[in-house]
Amino acid sequence: MTLLNLPQNSVLLDLLREQGEPPRPTGLAYEGWELHTHPDLVERLEELAGDWPVLPTFGVPVLAAKGIAAVLALGTNSLLVRLPEAPPEALAPAAPRPPLTDPGQDWYAVSAWQSELHSTESARLLSEVVRHALSYAAGLSSDTTTDWRGRPVQTPPTAGGKAGAKRKKGKAEQRRPRHS
Repeated sequence: MTLLNLPQNSVLLDLLREQGEPPRPTGLAYEGWELHTHPDLVERLEELAGDWPVLPTFGVPVLAAKGIAAVLALGTNSLLVRLPEAPPEALAPAAPRPPLTDPGQDWYAVSAWQSELHSTESARLLSEVVRHALSYAAGLSSDTTTDWRGRPVQTPPTAGGKAGAKRKKGKAEQRRPRHS
């Protein structure tokens, strides 16, 4: 499975497609493409993602919600997170990745390792940012049939429908005594 070809992903997919290449005999393959992320960083993203599926996309691991890219790991240190605002100042930035991280875009580069923070604090903050990015990406989708995790949304019953509607007692039922 790979990232969906949706308008919200077009700039990212163009960039990844451009750098994507078949695996070299001496390189590392990642779902049929040359891996563009250090294996330790792939593992770090998987840890931060919890049970969220990692989508191999042109040799790059990506997290998506409702088909919209939210987080990706590049190189040896960079996590690119899609957010409506800059990540917390406590998180050290990583090198920008134009055109995704250009001003006015909703992508931010953060260091995956956060060497200035205690490891548990680093993992906690990065996990929060990853969850926030997934939630934000889901909000960019026009799909209303699933929640941000991709689970079907249960709609409340309509007033005219039988589900959940209470039956009104008729006048005869209200006056009639109940026999035990």
